[in-house]
Amino acid sequence: MPTKDKIYSLPSFLEVLADWRANQQKVVFTNGCFDLIHIGHVDYLEKAKALGNKLIVGVNSDDSVSRFKGPSRPIVNEESRYRVLAAMEFIDAIVPFNEDTPLCLIEQVSPDVLVKGNDYLSEETNPNAPRYIVGSDIVREKGGRVDTIELTEGFSTSALIERIKNA
Repeated sequence: MPTKDKIYSLPSFLEVLADWRANQQKVVFTNGCFDLIHIGHVDYLEKAKALGNKLIVGVNSDDSVSRFKGPSRPIVNEESRYRVLAAMEFIDAIVPFNEDTPLCLIEQVSPDVLVKGNDYLSEETNPNAPRYIVGSDIVREKGGRVDTIELTEGFSTSALIERIKNA
């Protein structure tokens, strides 16, 4: 399948999702900026896919990344980020979003499993957590589960950018 065919608007993805649900596929959802892809991203996404049959990755638009990470980000434009992620065989769908969080996307997709890195906490675990997993309450209310995945130590886009600046 060409990589462009794995990138969906939310309305077109909901049609694909209905097919997956009709075929009893366990749907896993995660999200992120995925600005400069590195081995930490690959490890994380492979582990996420292992939690179900289909992996959906919600990806922040350029505007959303800039609001979240600051005006110098993203480094790589959205279309390039979407295509690189779509090239990973274990990712089944890329669904961009422009909001500050993927909450609306999570509400619409209603995944069986919602996944984030272990640098996030669910609000049920710690309501005052500064980095809680958006949508975890919605997923649990609908019978899904929320998991965290241990991140590959020593890899982050921000650290990579700093390393490049200092080289």
